[in-house]
Amino acid sequence: LMSAEARLIEPDQLEGGSRDSCCMTLRAPVDGTVLTLLTESEQVVAAGAGLLEIGDPANLEVIVPLLSSDAVNVREGAAATLDQWGGPSLAARVRRVDPAAYTKVSALGIEEQRVDAILDLADPPETWRNLGHGFRVMVHITTWQNDDVVRVPLGALFRKGSDWAVFRVVDGRAVETRIAIGHRTDTIAEVTEGLSPGDTVVLHPSDQVVDGVKVAAREG
Repeated sequence: LMSAEARLIEPDQLEGGSRDSCCMTLRAPVDGTVLTLLTESEQVVAAGAGLLEIGDPANLEVIVPLLSSDAVNVREGAAATLDQWGGPSLAARVRRVDPAAYTKVSALGIEEQRVDAILDLADPPETWRNLGHGFRVMVHITTWQNDDVVRVPLGALFRKGSDWAVFRVVDGRAVETRIAIGHRTDTIAEVTEGLSPGDTVVLHPSDQVVDGVKVAAREG
C-alpha cells in the first residue's frame, strides 16, 4: 500500500517540494549512515528506483559463501573466528545457514554451488570498530572438535596405493607406516589408526627417504 501511494504522490505534495522548486525532501525509512550512492548526480530516475543504501555500521553481520559440500557440516551456533581483515582475530557465532544454494563461477571459470552462512560478531564493538560494510575477512568455522586426538602435519603424509602413510622414526630409522586419517584441516590431520601419541614422523620426506633408511633429527 505504501509503495502504491508513493507512486501517486506529485512533487508539490512532498515536504519542501513544489512545481516551481528544483528540489524536494525525501526521508529515509530508518536512521543510519549512507553506505552507497546509487545515483550520484542529477538525472531522471524511474519510480521505485534506489537512490542510496543506508545501514548501521555498528550492527554488522558476516556473510560467508561456503561451498555446499562444506556447508552441510556447519551447524547453527558453531563457533568461528575472523582474521586477515586488518585487525585482531575476532570471535563469531553462526546464526544461520541458508537452506538453498546458488551457482557461482570461480576465478578459474568453474561453476560452484555456494551456500551463504550468516555469522554474528561475538566480541565487543570496540574491538571491530574499524570493520565496515563490504570488508573482506577470512573466516574459520569449527565443524568438529575433540580434546583427545592423535594428529600429524599434512606435510608428513603421502599416498601408498589407496592408503595414507607416513615414515615413523624407530631407533633412528624410517619405518613406512600405513595409517587411517579422519578429520583434517589445511595443516594437520587426525590419525584414527596406525600411530600412537608421542610417535616421531618424518616431515616432507624426499625420494631419498625409503623404508629402513637411517634418519636423524635436525634443528629448525
